[in-house]
Amino acid sequence: MKKTEMVHLHMLLAQFKKYCEGKDLDCDFTKYKELSISPFQVHRSMEEHKQAIFVLALALLAATRQKPETALKEACICTLLNFYVPKAP
Repeated sequence: MKKTEMVHLHMLLAQFKKYCEGKDLDCDFTKYKELSISPFQVHRSMEEHKQAIFVLALALLAATRQKPETALKEACICTLLNFYVPKAP
């Protein structure tokens, strides 16, 4: 995977994180925050973005395992639509 693709995936997972925080879902993003990296920091190494992706994915997976009926499924659909479907002018 190229670095730009890594950054895009990091951005997508960061959108899931933002949604979960906005909906007060029970997700623990402490380890991600400790990394002090944002998908907007494109100057950071590919390895740092890869680690951030891994940590975010694990936090989201843990949340879905705790409560599979949560709004996380809705979050996935909404985020994907917002991320990939262009807005009307």
